[in-house]
Amino acid sequence: MSPLEPPRARRVAIIGGARVPFARSDGPYATASNQEMLTAALDGLAERHGLTEPGAVGEFVAGAVLKHSRDFNLARETVLGSALDPRTPAYDVQQACGTGLQAVIAAANKIALGQTESAVAGGADTASDAPLGVNDRLRRILLEARRAKSLGGRAKALAKIRPAHLVPDIPRNAEPRTGLSMGEHAAVTARAWGVTREAQDELAATSHRRLAAAYERGFFQDLVVPFRGLARDQNLRPGSTVEKLATLKPVFGLDAPGATMTAGNSTPLTDGAATVLLASEAWAEARGLEPLAYLTAYETAAVDFVGGDVAGGEDGLLMAPAHAVPRMLERAGLGIEDFDLVEIHEAFASQVLATLAAWEKRGLAPVDRARLNVAGSSLATGHPFAATGARIVATLARLLAERGGPGRGLISVCAAGGQGVTAILERT
Repeated sequence: MSPLEPPRARRVAIIGGARVPFARSDGPYATASNQEMLTAALDGLAERHGLTEPGAVGEFVAGAVLKHSRDFNLARETVLGSALDPRTPAYDVQQACGTGLQAVIAAANKIALGQTESAVAGGADTASDAPLGVNDRLRRILLEARRAKSLGGRAKALAKIRPAHLVPDIPRNAEPRTGLSMGEHAAVTARAWGVTREAQDELAATSHRRLAAAYERGFFQDLVVPFRGLARDQNLRPGSTVEKLATLKPVFGLDAPGATMTAGNSTPLTDGAATVLLASEAWAEARGLEPLAYLTAYETAAVDFVGGDVAGGEDGLLMAPAHAVPRMLERAGLGIEDFDLVEIHEAFASQVLATLAAWEKRGLAPVDRARLNVAGSSLATGHPFAATGARIVATLARLLAERGGPGRGLISVCAAGGQGVTAILERT
């Protein structure tokens, strides 16, 4: 090959995944840090796939959305506290709720280009241990005191502190550009697309029912690592029904009549971590590991949720996958009907239903609901922001492998900031 010729892309195999059970915030993981949860998931992956010998993993890519200053260099510090070779390079990524899938893509690109033979990708988030910021007025006073040239100058600056300055800045689940929470944005989109309360509750109940069934048949035995007394996702409610969900009061979109979004058809704040092992085919073959599936395509998109067509639904905060998926499928020469399984991150039931409607509006075939989130998704598992993408990749790869023959799966993840990350997995 000429030095000027680009390297030929290799197939990227998904070998397996490991995650801790997801927990509701302020519950069993209330005192667990991002690093502790991510280390537990990584150690589970290392133990199951023999990744403890020197040089076993070429790189570790992970991230978190809610990060303390102590989470500096999170991925690398996780490696140093894990069973992996401490010589394993690592780096952080962050793209809100798309972080886990974006980490997978970053790792896959290096494998595809021959820059590494194996990599682990993932993410972690704790809503329980969210960082509390110093009140900005207090921060400015403290900086002024630090810059002072004399003891008197420092004392003069510190004398400006008032009781109100001691109130911390608490993280808000709101978009900086609009001041609206993700739920309020989703409520606007739900109205724009005419999404009904009944359809949302049906989707939520189905998610719980399918996740419970997957646990019962042992599907997660190789994917979930017990942690802090949990062996299953804490948010799972096997007895959820449309009738029970219908009794809940709306919590989003209360500024307009006919609010439909409740705590039951929206994901709760959640703590957890997830990892995925990716590799070249040669690496997998040399270790006698059978790939579950292959990552064959991916696409990102963003919408103008500030000045775009928000009221009409086209540029809703969580609607970027409605643009990314048709673009990705056109590039791949595929249609929705070519997929055996479809995984859509369930930030809110309304957002899933709006995305499905938008795909159809763009000319894609309707998604067969029997193929959608067949082992449950975020409404049942919960949603630790940076961990969700890795959870979905590992789950879908395992589902494709379980089918026993060739198959194809679609992944769609919406993210804060009006972004979306999507991907295709295949098994041949």
